[in-house]
Amino acid sequence: MKTAVFKLSLLGLALCSGAVLAQQRVDFGKREFESNCASCHGMDGKGRGPIVELLRRSPPDLTQESKKNGGVFPMNRLYDVIEGGNVQAHGGRDMPIWGRDYRIKDAEYYMDTPYDSAGLVRARILALLEYINRIQVK
Repeated sequence: MKTAVFKLSLLGLALCSGAVLAQQRVDFGKREFESNCASCHGMDGKGRGPIVELLRRSPPDLTQESKKNGGVFPMNRLYDVIEGGNVQAHGGRDMPIWGRDYRIKDAEYYMDTPYDSAGLVRARILALLEYINRIQVK
């Protein structure tokens, strides 16, 4: 009897531990999207965010990027747009330069701690791009 109760207790503990671990998993790309992109592009990425009527131009439907590019996700082009280092290449700039914004916020956060600024910006943008790739229409 004690063995059965012990085994059931272990099973319950294992199930609870698994549930806690599943709840702690963070989707960094989705979090970046919701924090920085959804206000314009919408939570679904279709360009219908809550502030769209305040913008000069409608934001693009990000779920169509692969479709507009012959079925290939345009990783390099989107990286450049998000990072913003080559602003002249895409004409007028209606979208914030997130690379600069990330660098400023990261510097404020890590203030006296040595860190790889370029690497951290790159990781944040790549996580965001991986999420945008996942929401592409098939």
